[in-house]
Amino acid sequence: MASPARILRPPFRSVASYWRRKAGGPMRPFDLRAWFAVVALISITALSIFAAALLSRFMTDRMLRHEAVLSMEFVEAVILVENPEKVFAGDAKDRTPEAFEHIARMPDVLRANLYSAQRRLIWSSDPSLIGKEFDANPELDRALAGELTINEEDEEQDAAHPKSEHAHLSHTVDYFVEIYIPVWDAKRTKVVGSVELYKNPRPLFEAIQAGKRLIWLGALAGGVFLFLALFSMIQRADNLIRSQQERLVESERLAAVGELGSAVAHGIRNPLTAIRSSAELALEGDPDLSREAARDIMAEVDRLEEWVRELLSYSRPVAGKLDAIDVVPILRRCANEFGREMDKRGVACTVAVPDTLPPIQGDAMLLAQVVTSLIANALEAMAGDDAVASGKVTVSAALRDDGRFMHVAVADNGPGMTAEQRERAFKPFYTTKTKGLGVGLPLAKRIIERFGGTISIDSQSGKGTTVLLQFPIVQ
Repeated sequence: MASPARILRPPFRSVASYWRRKAGGPMRPFDLRAWFAVVALISITALSIFAAALLSRFMTDRMLRHEAVLSMEFVEAVILVENPEKVFAGDAKDRTPEAFEHIARMPDVLRANLYSAQRRLIWSSDPSLIGKEFDANPELDRALAGELTINEEDEEQDAAHPKSEHAHLSHTVDYFVEIYIPVWDAKRTKVVGSVELYKNPRPLFEAIQAGKRLIWLGALAGGVFLFLALFSMIQRADNLIRSQQERLVESERLAAVGELGSAVAHGIRNPLTAIRSSAELALEGDPDLSREAARDIMAEVDRLEEWVRELLSYSRPVAGKLDAIDVVPILRRCANEFGREMDKRGVACTVAVPDTLPPIQGDAMLLAQVVTSLIANALEAMAGDDAVASGKVTVSAALRDDGRFMHVAVADNGPGMTAEQRERAFKPFYTTKTKGLGVGLPLAKRIIERFGGTISIDSQSGKGTTVLLQFPIVQ
């Protein structure tokens, strides 16, 4: 048995529909607007929050930095009138008290501390702190390294991470800023100390809060505007898609009706012509001719009745409960039904089916209809103008893929099919036979996919045709 060039997988929608029907659930269509509303809302909200938080942090840092620079410029102007190296060499309380008092009286200053290069507090507006050293102070370390450092503190943060130098400070205000200002020598070659300022700039904080509110309101307004703008576009696109889909379905329905009408008109023309000719011969009165004409009329009527049955089978839904079925007796019975016809045409039939095979899930009557249609197609292919000297039809079945799937094949050594014919073989009302409607293979495809299987064709011009059915085994 020739192996198929490729297996035609059933469309995703067909497989999904099959399993949904098996589970008893309906097939729900994809709702573009609902999905977009959820995904866009989450994405735009996350983006707006991120952008607002980033801008708020940036604005706060820039405004606090500006405040720190202004404070540093004032402190440097006060300190430079003295000798910085001499001032920070030891306890400067008795040397330049007025200069330090100027620093302590800066606007919004809660406390002013002066540290030597050895981290000792040499002066403070709180006299109880003078002479102390505070080891765990990374902000002071950065200031003594020459970096202007700003640190925000509120009552909750100070309670969670208390600092000894904040004693008696966080209880008087709920929010303050620490500014560590490096003090350089007169030549600005080294840092001789640091000035620490605790400030509570209410106007600055109010401006920061107002700026944050504007940023968050702007982010909210921008997110809402972006969501509404995109949603309106998606809604319009979804309406357009739905409208075009309805038109496409209507066009396909009309095209199917046209193809069906064309196929029926073409199919009944020849039988009607034969019936009329036979009736005219019967009117001549010759008994032998009358009997022959009657037999021809009956054959053509049977042919028309078979076409009507095929059309009805194709047009109605493939329904029915799926059961575990044994394919071995079905394949052998279908092959035996064509025994007399094959002997009459000189076609040899081989049934290569094991005595036992695992069951598959399906419907015995529908599977027999598919196999019968495939064998009939093989016989008709070898009865045309390109018929071979000794025709041969093979019906086989075997397990594949470690016993997970069963392959059933119906092969013939007829004239085969071209690439174009293979591509169009499963399209409704397409046929290469002079006596056919082109619904056999499409109906077989619907039935096999209903069983959860696949159907494919391996054929080349002049080398015969193999139709392969693949079914999952019932575990």
